[in-house]
Amino acid sequence: MKKDTAILLVYSKDRPGLVNRITGFIHRYGGNILYLDQHADHEAKDFFMRIEWELEKFTLTGHDIEAKALEEVIRPLEMQYQLYFSSSRPRMAVFVSRHAHCFADILHRYSTGEWQVDIPLVISNHEDMRKQAENYGISYFCLPVTRENKSEQEAAALSLLAEHEVEFIVLARYMQILSPGFVGHYPNRIINIHHSFLPAFPGSNPYRSAADRGVKIIGATSHYVTSDLDAGPIIEQGITRVSHRDTVEDMVRKGRDVERVVLAKAVYQHINRKILVLNNRTVVFE
Repeated sequence: MKKDTAILLVYSKDRPGLVNRITGFIHRYGGNILYLDQHADHEAKDFFMRIEWELEKFTLTGHDIEAKALEEVIRPLEMQYQLYFSSSRPRMAVFVSRHAHCFADILHRYSTGEWQVDIPLVISNHEDMRKQAENYGISYFCLPVTRENKSEQEAAALSLLAEHEVEFIVLARYMQILSPGFVGHYPNRIINIHHSFLPAFPGSNPYRSAADRGVKIIGATSHYVTSDLDAGPIIEQGITRVSHRDTVEDMVRKGRDVERVVLAKAVYQHINRKILVLNNRTVVFE
């Protein structure tokens, strides 16, 4: 069984001795470091680190860990930080419309235990995916959205998310644009997936337009949602090649395969606390 660990993500301006101060703090209280990854941006003089250590013989417990880290490392070094514990499973909500491929992949990874995450609810603007969600014992809420009721339905969704203590949201091809007010409740905690055809091939049938132009690569991007449409910090991207031999249906199939994998990788990185966001850029640790 995996041992209980603490995970510390930090950002600060780069300077000598940062790694030593952080690892020294963990060593001082008996921690065994399992993982350490760091990145220094020499041009911007920024420093990023993710470090994870065992808690079995660590002499600090509970809130004392954060209090001592703040006192001895974080505040003296003027760091921004996030502290997590592996024993705390994140709670994830899934928003979906009528496209099933990403949603089905999420349910499979969840049900097989590949992801250490809880999914207390699914929210949709259609009834189509109710059976799939309820087959896995997940509560399903249908909130149809129109131009007239959008703010009311977003308020209802926020209420459900709060009631179920949701930490972050995955948009599994949820075909609605979330308002800035909604997004503001979950900064860097809403993960979206979209294909790579915009803005070159807009409209309802981008694969047909791409095929007509002889596109050779299909891609997908997963990112955090911001108030700027599809312009949030990028977490993961992927591509697959197509050719003149591929029909539009082939391209759609290949595109959906890429979307599944790219979204799954992004969600996995978020669940495992491997992402730091600075301004509109991510640092994704190995």
